[in-house]
Formats: sequence, C-alpha cells, structure tokens
Amino acid sequence: MSTADAKRLVLWDVDLTLVDARGFGARWYRRALADATGAELRRMPDTAGRTELAITTDVLTGHGVPADEDTVAAMFAALAEAVADTRDEMSEHGSAMPGAGRALAALAGAPGVVQTLVTGNLPDVARHKLEPFDLHHHVDFGIGGYGAVSVHRHDLIADSVGKASRKHGARFAPESVVVVGDTPHDVAGALRHGAIAVGVATGRSGEAELRDAGAHVVLPDLADTGAVLAALDGR
Repeated sequence: MSTADAKRLVLWDVDLTLVDARGFGARWYRRALADATGAELRRMPDTAGRTELAITTDVLTGHGVPADEDTVAAMFAALAEAVADTRDEMSEHGSAMPGAGRALAALAGAPGVVQTLVTGNLPDVARHKLEPFDLHHHVDFGIGGYGAVSVHRHDLIADSVGKASRKHGARFAPESVVVVGDTPHDVAGALRHGAIAVGVATGRSGEAELRDAGAHVVLPDLADTGAVLAALDGR
C-alpha cells in the first residue's frame, strides 16, 4: 500500500474478539509469577479488556511483590514463554472466533485500509495466540498497540496510531480509526481517542452493555462478513 492509499486504520482486539483462549490465563500467570518471583499464584484479578501492565501490576502487588520495573519485565518475559510453550495445546482447546478469519481476509483486500492490533496482550503473546489459528497473515504486528505500554487502553490506541502514521507517512485522523473489541474497555478507549468504536458481543458483555458503553456499532459476532465490513466503514 502506498502512502497516499492509507485512509482507514482498523485496530483489532484479540481475546474473545478474534480468538477464544479461555482457560489458559490463570495457568500462564501462575507459571510466570513462579518463574519471575518464586511466589505461588493465589488469586487472579479481573482481566477482561485490561492491559498486561495493569494485570501484572495487580498480580504482583496482590501477592506482596513490589511491581518495580525489573520485576514487571521479568514477569513479561516469563509470561511470553509460558504462552509460547502452550501453543500446541491452545490450538487443540482454543479456537478462532466465528468469522474472524474471513473478516481479516476481506478487509485485507479493501483499498485504503491498514489493519493491526490494539490489545492488552504483549506483542509476542498476541502473535502466539493468532498464529495457531492462521489469523496472523493480514495484520501488521509492527504498528500495533500492546499491553506493556500503559494501564490505560486509550494510550495503546494512541501508540498504534502514531506508529501507523509514521510508517505510512500519513496522519490517521481520529474519525478514520476503527477499534473493534468485545468489552466496554475497548469502547471507552476508542471514544477517548475519538475513534469509531465497534463492539462485538462475543465476550462477557452483551450487545446492550456495549451500546450503553457508547459503541457506535454493535455486532453479535463476526460471522456476517458483509455486516462486519459495513460496521468498519462506520455504518
């Protein structure tokens, strides 16, 4: 895509928007906490729609471990390793969300569109989650917004938009940015940035909750590719 062609930036959430990896999170954090600090995981904070930095900070402080920069970095490294070691198992017991692959492929063929990720995950974790289900081909991982950047979702969006603008040599105005996710956190981050918020009711939040959060468009899932493309065009 040439610089002049880049007109719309689509930012996908990962968990319960593109993939279903439920049942693994606590296990990954249990191993990461043990490997990084030697502590035993006793409780997990809420993770839905939150960033890895926020979750990791809560896990550490909740177990009496200071969330200093070095310890957080050690947790991130251990977490990425834990996810990598369960890729085969995830491919057997996890799944792509219905229609996710078709939506990504269809959008890849749309003129003037750049698509990447804005996710609470770390970059390596996001890749490990998408690759087993062949969902990684059409997203530009290099310009994504990831969960090590901030505890605030809107900061991840701003980081991704900045990377995309620099790579494509063009400014992506807020109204040309579309954020797709399954939680009110995704919606709130989009609204804070001034972007179009597309809610997908495939997680714990239903369509009414996503609408109440302010989503411009709400989809029951990604199964209807035509509806997805219309939503991503702000319709």
